[in-house]
Amino acid sequence: MRKLSLLMIGAAMGAGAATVVSQPQLLSGTSAIAASAETYRQLSLFGDVFEKVRTDYVEAPEDAALVEAAINGMLTSLDPHSSYLDPKSFRDMQVQTRGEFGGLGIEVTMEDGLVKVVSPIEDTPAAKAGVLANDLITHIDGEEVQGLTLNQAVDRMRGPVNSAVELRIRRGGGVEPIEVSITRDVIRVRPVRWRVEDDIGYVRITQFNEQTSPNLERAIAELTDEIGEERLKGFVLDLRNNPGGLLDQAIDVSDAFLDGGEIVSTRGRNASETQRFNARSGDLTDGKPVVVLINGGSASASEIVAGALQDLERATVLGTRSFGKGSVQTIIPLGGSGALRLTTARYYTPSGTSIQARGIEPNIVVLPEVPEELQGRDSVEGEAGLRGHLANGEEERTASSAYVPPDPADDVQIAAALALLRGERVDSAARPAPPAETVPN
Repeated sequence: MRKLSLLMIGAAMGAGAATVVSQPQLLSGTSAIAASAETYRQLSLFGDVFEKVRTDYVEAPEDAALVEAAINGMLTSLDPHSSYLDPKSFRDMQVQTRGEFGGLGIEVTMEDGLVKVVSPIEDTPAAKAGVLANDLITHIDGEEVQGLTLNQAVDRMRGPVNSAVELRIRRGGGVEPIEVSITRDVIRVRPVRWRVEDDIGYVRITQFNEQTSPNLERAIAELTDEIGEERLKGFVLDLRNNPGGLLDQAIDVSDAFLDGGEIVSTRGRNASETQRFNARSGDLTDGKPVVVLINGGSASASEIVAGALQDLERATVLGTRSFGKGSVQTIIPLGGSGALRLTTARYYTPSGTSIQARGIEPNIVVLPEVPEELQGRDSVEGEAGLRGHLANGEEERTASSAYVPPDPADDVQIAAALALLRGERVDSAARPAPPAETVPN
């Protein structure tokens, strides 16, 4: 398996974010860009303000808290995915990438000062309690979320296993808040699930953690053996509402279906920082047809896989437009002081296309059948809807449905994928797609 340090790619805090772990000495290397006199003047100004707050604020603040807040302010002003991880958050992140951690089981981000649910993780306390994508968490155990950082809010939602947390949720255009009590549990993320659909293998990847690639290999082998290689018509790879994870896992998952070709490239500020990752020979499915399912909750690592298989004409991508997170975050350890999560590169599909703030467009658009009570509230704005996102030189696009019905029997996107693999004609869904909102640059 490739080792890319801890390169992660994800939509939000709590999900994986495309990340590389660098060495702490990089922060003070001689190659650092020389600071100008104006920069030193601004740093002096910061020192003056810091000292004034320390001595004159109405209550004595903690120096460490002031510095941490200043660091967070600097990083969050860059883009929605750069942040400071205190030592505990850094340890938690490392645990999450191993696929087992304590908590509620939701992927979250920050929007207008509130915690926004990107997606609940399947079979977790949050999912069982009815938490939905796009829910806004306004209070945690009676305390307002407004004014907390994302790290602080996430920390308040964690706690001892079997303890309860009370969430107040604002959903869609509803006026009345929803009160939800959730009992914390050990979250064991099962990143790959699979089942036989008669003559087709169905594989769902919910997250790209360290267990994803080996579990995918097992899924392909077991499905092929159970269905029979002669009878097997192909595979459905379901990446809907998958917020991302480790970059090396996204590459290995793509590689499982490829016999060669470029999977993804990452490009930083300098041309010399460009990296290209290619598939190795050996398609684990022996060239069987593949349909990839995506939607508005498919982000980053999911988009790398969908983009690679689409560009290399290895799979048909079906569903709705993806999230549009096309940036890579590097995790830079700071000794015992936590780590920086810093956006250091953009990634590009094999055709050289950046999907930043645009997303992957499916080959075939199939809209889900959304229950009446959720219609109009099933869309995720995507990367282009996040304040401070990295701009794309091309037209940006927001709003794409992220609804997945709980009962597979009601899932028209899965039905369309199965029909396509069986040689039946599949057109765009009869329900017309809402006009995509465009964001000019």
